[in-house]
Amino acid sequence: MNTTFRGVIPPVVTPLTADRQLDRASFKRSVDRLIDSGVNGLFFLGSSGEVAFSTDARRREIIEAAIEYTAGRVPVLVGCIDTETERVIEHAKVAAELGADAIVATAPFYALGGLPEIENHFRLIHEAVDLPLFAYDIPVCVHVKLPGDLLIRLGLDGVLAGVKDSSNDDVSFRFLCDANRKAGHPLVLLTGQEVVVDGAYMAGADGSVPGLGNVECTGYVRMWQAYEAGDWATVRAEQDRLAALMNIVNVTSGVSGFGAGVGAFKTAMALLGVFETNQMPNPVRALTGANVEAVARVLRECGLEPVRTAEEVSASTVID
Repeated sequence: MNTTFRGVIPPVVTPLTADRQLDRASFKRSVDRLIDSGVNGLFFLGSSGEVAFSTDARRREIIEAAIEYTAGRVPVLVGCIDTETERVIEHAKVAAELGADAIVATAPFYALGGLPEIENHFRLIHEAVDLPLFAYDIPVCVHVKLPGDLLIRLGLDGVLAGVKDSSNDDVSFRFLCDANRKAGHPLVLLTGQEVVVDGAYMAGADGSVPGLGNVECTGYVRMWQAYEAGDWATVRAEQDRLAALMNIVNVTSGVSGFGAGVGAFKTAMALLGVFETNQMPNPVRALTGANVEAVARVLRECGLEPVRTAEEVSASTVID
C-alpha cells in the first residue's frame, strides 16, 4: 500500500468570481485553511471541484494554482475525468507536467463498454502516465459500479494505487475492505462519504475524501486521529457533529443535485468568509435568499457563526 495518500484528503471546491472566473484569492484562502486544519492531502478537480464543468484551459488554470498554493505542503491529487480513455490520458499528462502527485479517474462514461473495456481503460492510463492512479467509483455519474474483484486485481498488478469510493454502497465498500485486507492491502481505500466515515473506518478504510471538509475540516482531522489511536468514542462524537452539519445540503428548496450539494458548500464558505461569492458554473444557479438563510441557520446550530449576512452572500453573484 502507498502510505503517502492516507488520512483526510478533501475534494477542494473551486471558487468563482461573480462573472465565473477562477477566484484566486478565495482559492488560496481555502487551500491554506484546509492545510492549517491538518489535512493529509488535497484532491483538486473532483466532482466538488467542478471538473465536469471545466474547459481544458480552466482545468490547467486550477491545477497550476493548486500546485502554487499548496507549495509542497501536502500531496496533491488531480481528477482526470472525461468520457473516454484518450481524453483522460491527455488530462493526466497535463497533471503530471504541472506537478501532481497522483491522478484520479473514473470509468469511461459515454460510449459505455463492458468490464473488459473498463479494465483496459485503467491499464492504458497507467501505462501512459507515471503517477499513482486512483479509481474513482461514482456510479451515479458514470452508470457503472466498479466491482471489487476488478479493483483488487488492478491493485495487485500495480495498475491502481487506490480507490476513492463515492458509490454510497456501504455493503460493497465493506466487502472491498475485507478483500483488500485478505489480498495484502494492495489498495489505499478512501471513502467519499461525509456522514458514515466512522463506519468506513470500522470497515478498514485508509482515509476519507469529504466534500463537507471544505466547510469544516477540523472535525474530520480529529476523527482520523482518533481512529488511528483507537478512540472510537471520539470517532463517533465527531461524526455525529459533522452529520448534523451535513444538513446544509438538505435544507434548501427548489434546487437539487450539484446545485444543492456543492451549492450549499459554497454558500456556507461564503457565509464564513472563506469565499467571496457562492457563484456556481453554468448552467447551475447559486443559492439565494431563503436558501442562504437556511444554510446559515444550520451553521449556527452547529456552532459555526457566519461572518457575512445572507443578504450579502445573495448579492455577491450574477443572477442570469
